[in-house]
Amino acid sequence: MDRINLPSLVHYELTLQVLERQTMTIADRDPIVRERVQQLIVTLRKALSQQKLLEDICNNRHIEVEHVWGLNSVLSNTEAVTRD
Repeated sequence: MDRINLPSLVHYELTLQVLERQTMTIADRDPIVRERVQQLIVTLRKALSQQKLLEDICNNRHIEVEHVWGLNSVLSNTEAVTRD
């Protein structure tokens, strides 16, 4: 079975929480900065939505999705596959 590596969804959630709870507090003081942060939040939400859609497509096509927590886990998995 084929396998595709994708970022763990928690990476999106953590980044969104930082932007919404911490960055936006300071960004609210400047309209230009606030607008850019809001655009970044929208972009991340779209990326998260696109990843979930990709995961659904992969599941329907019987392609295994592996959520990756960092580059080291990708390298470890790749090395394990090449050894087999």
